[in-house]
Amino acid sequence: MQDPNVKIALPPVVSRLLGALRRAGFSAYVVGGCVRDSLLGRTPGDWDICTSARPEQIRRVFAGYRQILTGEKHGTIAVIVGGVPYEITTYRVDGAYHDGRHPDSVRFVPDVRQDLARRDFTVNAMAYAPGEGLVDAFGGRADLRAGIIRCVGNPRERFEEDALRVLRAVRFAAQLDFALDCATGEAAVAARDTVMQVSAERVFTELDKLLAGLAVGRVLSAHGGILSGAIPEIAPCMGCT
Repeated sequence: MQDPNVKIALPPVVSRLLGALRRAGFSAYVVGGCVRDSLLGRTPGDWDICTSARPEQIRRVFAGYRQILTGEKHGTIAVIVGGVPYEITTYRVDGAYHDGRHPDSVRFVPDVRQDLARRDFTVNAMAYAPGEGLVDAFGGRADLRAGIIRCVGNPRERFEEDALRVLRAVRFAAQLDFALDCATGEAAVAARDTVMQVSAERVFTELDKLLAGLAVGRVLSAHGGILSGAIPEIAPCMGCT
């Protein structure tokens, strides 16, 4: 679904980056958390861009800027503007996830909707471009209005691909004061032990954000059992007043 009536105020530098890609003949959108936060009336912490341009084409378009190329294999070039990195990623679909965290391979695709389909939750699977409006293929805007965290597609498959998403589901619920969709919550419980595959640093980052969340008390009361995959000591505490 595309809604041309949606308007998001973009920082001038982000508009400049999108404009450079479009003038070079490529489609480009801001995507993910910055779109979610903008629709919620919040100020995004960062702005990510996705585009039909391949990594080597992104490099050429922004040849006059310093670039970080560590993510190039997976389609991401970070362009440095005013000392701030802006990640620009080619539309892609992911291959198999044999380590439960990273795709073994990626395949670049021409359509933004294919790229949105690989993302974790519907509220993070929206894209926006001036003049085109909001691209929302999975009902993310409706879930924002309803206050729901829901996986894109099959939740068991999303959690099998990346175990960190189990914690991210609870973290977003706490941060945004949202509820977990029933199927998403059930799949997170089933997959909670896979979180042990994730590095301690990534687990700490998610727990740190979760515990600072607006609705952490309510969310932990309802879904604390999900966290026992990361912190086994939680399990004996469940049911205590």
